[in-house]
Amino acid sequence: MLGEVADAEPSFPALLRLINGYQVSQAIHVAATLGIAEQLADGSRTVGDLAAATATDAGTLHRLLRALTAVEVLHEGPDGTFAATALGEALRGPAGLWAAYIGRSPHWTAWGHLLHSVRTGENAFRALHGLDVWEYRAQNPEEAASFDAAMTGLSRRVDAAVAGAHDFGRYRLIVDVGGGHGALLAVILARHPGVRGVLFEQPAVIAGADVDGFEVVGGTFFSSVPEGADAYVLKSVLHDWEDEQAIEILRTCRRAARAGTALIVIERTLADPSAKLSDLNMLVGPGGRERARAEYAALLAGASYELLGETATAAGVSVFEGRAI
Repeated sequence: MLGEVADAEPSFPALLRLINGYQVSQAIHVAATLGIAEQLADGSRTVGDLAAATATDAGTLHRLLRALTAVEVLHEGPDGTFAATALGEALRGPAGLWAAYIGRSPHWTAWGHLLHSVRTGENAFRALHGLDVWEYRAQNPEEAASFDAAMTGLSRRVDAAVAGAHDFGRYRLIVDVGGGHGALLAVILARHPGVRGVLFEQPAVIAGADVDGFEVVGGTFFSSVPEGADAYVLKSVLHDWEDEQAIEILRTCRRAARAGTALIVIERTLADPSAKLSDLNMLVGPGGRERARAEYAALLAGASYELLGETATAAGVSVFEGRAI
């Protein structure tokens, strides 16, 4: 028995770090919300300077900054000033936008209801707030803006990888269905000047889109999408929905397509370990799920598409190519 306890003891600190991970998430969220990384862009600063710049209490800000040195996001110098480490500097990019979003109360408290979802199979966000995430964001523009900024930031690396992983130049007209602010479409069209593009999104979302270089059409993909494209693109759309709704979205695309029209689905797959935690995020947040290749093939088949192949990218997502049958 003593041997078993001794063997288990070395794993305790590592497990405790995982258990207390919520503390790190929230500390980084607060730093991102306050713009600490931006304040340190030109070098180290005193706590007093940072407190004045961020309109915070110097004493409690010092405690936050000190805690972030424990996870190597910040560095405290011998003179008591603070500077950003390489990790901290990364908060000035897409990671900072994501950190600013995930710690906000609606998303954060929904994760506190994960047990409810596991026990009941229900979506945690809807059970807590009485609305799904889409309805909630429509009624709370500040939450929608934070989410949109986070998604746009995270998409930059993914968009470049996707545009390089598939030959989009073979299409004359591409419709990006649920394409957010059009970041992916812009990257694709920049690589292939002869291709025309249409961004299809909810009117409230496309109000903030940079529409230079492509057409923008508002609507919902549960009703209809623009007809006549050579390829329909769905990036990070299907994982937001359970199978029934995902097939409904695909059928909407199929009704707009001719036989042989390409369908490009861009998603993580469960072959990627990080997707397994993202799958819980889908359960808690939008109510969808991450899937394996075979599950995406089944979704496509349920909407009269056949899966032709999968191309993995360096950004951790796969490009699934389908064809309307």
